[in-house]
Amino acid sequence: MAATASTMIIRALQMLGEKAIGGTLTTDEGTAYLSALNAMLESRLLEGLMVYKINERSHDLTSSVGTYTIGDGGVITGPRPTRIVQPCFIRDSDGADSPVEVLDQAAYGSIALKTVDGSSPQYLYYQPSYPLGIIKLYPEPEASLTLYFSSWLPLQSFGAVGIT
Repeated sequence: MAATASTMIIRALQMLGEKAIGGTLTTDEGTAYLSALNAMLESRLLEGLMVYKINERSHDLTSSVGTYTIGDGGVITGPRPTRIVQPCFIRDSDGADSPVEVLDQAAYGSIALKTVDGSSPQYLYYQPSYPLGIIKLYPEPEASLTLYFSSWLPLQSFGAVGIT
């Protein structure tokens, strides 16, 4: 379930004992608490402390291509993730899934020949460069497959109480 501002606010109020389970927000409460929630998120950002949401994404891979840019204007469009985390997997045209292990920089660096074609990528390394991140797959896919991955995206301010 996607977190909305209202679910976050109501849960916080329940933990404080201010709202009963099943309680809702009045319009005035929603406006006031939304402002407080956005101020808290902004203060964390200014302090260099990020609040993340996990975003699940997919991308159709091209045969013999093992490197993809990600971010606004990249091959994989949308926000540039801070980090890519498990679960990651490859789905073939028959619908069968194969796990993909996310490597750190040292593990990826230990791979001697990085442009080897294989039947399906087994490893993923994410370089969170700016303005576009770079996803590197090893080995490169021999066929057109779909990559599914989870990534950390900074939680931005909410525009309305019910918007994710």
